[in-house]
Amino acid sequence: MAAKRLRVMLVCSPGGHLQQMLALRPSWDGLERVWVTLDGPEVGQLLSGEEVVIAHGPTNRSLSRLLRNLVLAFKLLRASRPAVVLSTGAGVAVPFFVVAKLCGVRTVYVESLTRIDGLSLSGRLVYPLADRFFVQWPSTSGRRRARYVGSVL
Repeated sequence: MAAKRLRVMLVCSPGGHLQQMLALRPSWDGLERVWVTLDGPEVGQLLSGEEVVIAHGPTNRSLSRLLRNLVLAFKLLRASRPAVVLSTGAGVAVPFFVVAKLCGVRTVYVESLTRIDGLSLSGRLVYPLADRFFVQWPSTSGRRRARYVGSVL
């Protein structure tokens, strides 16, 4: 009987967040994976051949989309049973981290490269839920659990 491969859920917005997740390929390449992102012009091309679920967006300060993505997160996490949820942001990460913690799934967040002076709104929201929280600038590592280990790009 073949050993079951580790499964990861990669959650990110399109654009720069997606580019940063792709730059993290060495950490998830070779694992079974499901992507959760928003619709964007580059998503189909960059994630061709991948299992991709399009979340409800735009997520910026939309309570109705937050609720819809919470429902989506419950369904997807129950169906795919990942060992970890990895996110590079932005807003779409929040409902998936909430549900992952409720389901006992490990969470890892990598703050955006653009956040030099402080954490993003989504970073601040998921910080208490993240098992591991990485920043890409030494100046943003002032929080107790925020770790700077270098930049992804």
